[in-house]
Parts: sequence; C-alpha cells; structure tokens
Amino acid sequence: MRYLDEPDVVRAALSPLRRRMLELLREPLSASGLAEAMSAPRQRVNYHLKELEKAGLVELVEERQRRGFTERVFRASHDRLLVDPGVVGSAFAAIQDDYAAEHLVDVAASTVREVARMQAAADEAGQRLLTFTIESEVRFAEPGDLHRFAEALTDAVRRAVEAFDAPDGRPYRLIAGAHPSPRTPTHEGGTDV
Repeated sequence: MRYLDEPDVVRAALSPLRRRMLELLREPLSASGLAEAMSAPRQRVNYHLKELEKAGLVELVEERQRRGFTERVFRASHDRLLVDPGVVGSAFAAIQDDYAAEHLVDVAASTVREVARMQAAADEAGQRLLTFTIESEVRFAEPGDLHRFAEALTDAVRRAVEAFDAPDGRPYRLIAGAHPSPRTPTHEGGTDV
C-alpha cells in the first residue's frame, strides 16, 4: 500500500481514466496492451502512463525489442493507494476541467448503482430507505464564479459535517456535483442556452 499525502501525486491518480489504468496495471502491460484493454487511443494512454510514471505510481518492469522499437512494460507500483484526507480538498479543487466531467459521471453512476441496490434490499425487507436530495440551479456571471462557488459550498459542507458527524452513527454518503443545465426547447421552437 502507498500512502499519498502530496497533492500533485493525488491529482495524478484521481481521474477515472488513470484509476482504471492503475487497476489494469496490477498485471504488467505495455502502452499498446493497455490501450487495447481500455479501447482507447494509444497516444492518449501513453500520455497518461508517462504522468503516472512521473508521479511514481507505475514502475518499469521490462523493456523488450519489438519491430524496430523498444516496448516498455509497466505495472502499478502498489496494489492499493491510501489518500491522506487532508489533501483531498486541495487535490479536487485543482483537477483539470477535462477530468471533471468524467469524474462527475463516474460518481453519478456509482450513486445510481448503490442506491438502486439498497432500495431493492429495503423493499425486499419491507423497510424504507432514508435518503435526501437537494437540487437547485444557479447562474454564474463569470467562469471564475463556479470555482468560488465550489469553494464556498465545500466550506459549508465541511462545517455541516463537523457539526453532525457522530463516530458511532450510521454513515451516509454525501455527493455534490454541478453541470451545465441542458438546453431546453422554447415555445417558439428554438432552444434556451
């Protein structure tokens, strides 16, 4: 197990694509083998593999000659990663935008799976599954407002969690995400932005 307490290393491992790569690299693979297993372009996989190598999350296990070039074979440097909770907030705040949508979809999909399974089990047991949902829409005047809003919301959630968290209580998972509202048809036949 590797303990991650450096924000840059945590950011390197957090995107769903890189987490999937690390999962596959529990067994040694080359960039082309990894690209094939992920059905992803080799150049994209190569880029992310180099970033994981720079962060020390993968290690070179073999170099072999293949048709006039050297193929490098990697594996994850550790079976499991443990992230220091203190760096999670700063790491998430700095994740690049091109990973944010992937991460939101991944979290939303996990939520659907988890809640559906728990709801089915509760129905079978004749019990009620206690959940709550907060849904709202906010309009940002400038792109930077989104980041300031996320920081303010993170701080508010942190304070609420600190106020209500009971060590012996039943754990609840809290998820907050935001995405642009989809365009909706107007009465005149156009679309609202």
